[in-house]
Amino acid sequence: MQNTTEKNQISDLGKNRRMFLKTAGATAVASAILISCKKKDDDDPAPSDMGVNLGSGDTGILNYAYALEQLEAAFYIQVVANSKFTTIFSASEQQLLKDIKAHEIVHRDFLKAALSTSAIQDLEVNFSSIDFGNRASVLGTAKAFEDLGVSAYNGAGQLISNTANGLVYLGLAGKIVSVEARHAAAIRDLLNPKSADFSGDDVVDATTGLDGAKTPAQVLAIAGTYIKTKINASNLPTA
Repeated sequence: MQNTTEKNQISDLGKNRRMFLKTAGATAVASAILISCKKKDDDDPAPSDMGVNLGSGDTGILNYAYALEQLEAAFYIQVVANSKFTTIFSASEQQLLKDIKAHEIVHRDFLKAALSTSAIQDLEVNFSSIDFGNRASVLGTAKAFEDLGVSAYNGAGQLISNTANGLVYLGLAGKIVSVEARHAAAIRDLLNPKSADFSGDDVVDATTGLDGAKTPAQVLAIAGTYIKTKINASNLPTA
């Protein structure tokens, strides 16, 4: 009887996580549709020998977000496609990771659509350090990516212009970062079930109760480990 109860609890947790993430994804899509209808407010990022130029102003910030979403989408696509995916993860965990993959693809594609001809090229990733057939390696990397994504959006929000378009972009960023935070919490729960790690002191300031924030330079220094394409963020706003 105890085993049956535990299995039911685990099944319920999986269903709750999936519903949680599906709702989050739908909200982000609705916001992305709004931004895709807005006029671009910056010129196309110019090619540069120093790497793929993200551009300046709000376009630069959107390309920065687009670069990160490309990385995350590529990661989860490879996670789900791996031959050991169905053996190292339970059925509910597989569905959770598939849902996250779907969200990241939506984020990536809508940012690309919103940027239109100002979008940077597809980036080449390097996941050679990740063992996609190993549960700990996959979840550890997923945790790192999701935590990084949250801190990236938190840090970039203040760099968006105080204009009509900027307010739309800021609203979108807020929707996406809330989804990324839910991803992070779900992944952390997979790593350490029924613990306080979903909002651990390593990501949430115990004094303020707020998530951490990183600058684009800090984020790209970390993300660059997994991106082969050189990125030039020198024209991004800094304040």
